[in-house]
Amino acid sequence: MKYPPFCDIIVVNFNSLEEQEIKKSSQWFYETLKNKLEEEPFRIFKPMPAPIDKIQNRIRYRIIMKGNMTEQANQILNECLKEIYSKNLKTTRITIDVNPNNMM
Repeated sequence: MKYPPFCDIIVVNFNSLEEQEIKKSSQWFYETLKNKLEEEPFRIFKPMPAPIDKIQNRIRYRIIMKGNMTEQANQILNECLKEIYSKNLKTTRITIDVNPNNMM
């Protein structure tokens, strides 16, 4: 089943005031990760709304990944973050949580 401690679960969280911006940025991040992590044994799930999809008028999406968090995978995640932040997203915030205690 690939759950910790046998692998890592990585959650990439997106939240934004604008629904179109969050859909576009999460989809871009998903496709970029999928292309760059081809050689790494990761299972990447498509972006979807979080279980609680709106808090304080901010829409929440997330991408869930399963695999072993190696130095190479960490470097790829950092590269993707740098690329998406260079796009100057106005209202979108992105966080990455490795082996989260809570998936809400």
